[in-house]
Amino acid sequence: MPTAKAKSPTIRSRANATLPPRAWQRMLSGRRLDLLDPAAIDIEIDDIALGLSRVARWNGQTLGEFGFSVAQHCLVVDDICVHINPSLRPEHRLMALLHDAPEYVIGDMISPFKAALGFDYRRFETHLEQSIFIRFGLPAVMPAPVKTLIKRADHACAYFEATQLAGFTDSEARQYFGEPPAGYSLTIIPLPDKLAREAFVSRFDALMKLKG
Repeated sequence: MPTAKAKSPTIRSRANATLPPRAWQRMLSGRRLDLLDPAAIDIEIDDIALGLSRVARWNGQTLGEFGFSVAQHCLVVDDICVHINPSLRPEHRLMALLHDAPEYVIGDMISPFKAALGFDYRRFETHLEQSIFIRFGLPAVMPAPVKTLIKRADHACAYFEATQLAGFTDSEARQYFGEPPAGYSLTIIPLPDKLAREAFVSRFDALMKLKG
């Protein structure tokens, strides 16, 4: 009985060449996120937490048994924001917690590489951030004072990461990230991804309840 011949690699590659490039990613929640036109309905906090817990800051070039995840970084940034402004509203704390949320699909690119990629990358990142904020009932665009506060807290966290994990001297870290906030101290212990993910979701749930 004759058997069907398998298509040669050349034939398969030619067929695939006619398909448009895939611009979506399937999440473990079952959602399919269009990276070029992300819809808020396709965004889930569990997907964000999972992705961020497995993305390492500093491209993984840090001390310790575990990488310092973006999820844990976001928790610290929220803490620093509250230290600077103890009356910060829950919705603005959520923005702090989610300030790097787009990295759950695009990864954590170091600042020099972002600068090299230029405006198109920034526009893509901003579009995804806006969809994430809308998904969780937040304003699509951060108020300017909140954005300034989060940036300050982000730099402060980077200072502690740089000096404790990434091999920067204190003077180098102050040069690139500025002075840490007065009265705030931090000892960083990188968490396993599972614990970082659980802590991220727990903080998110608590802030969503406070936001009402």
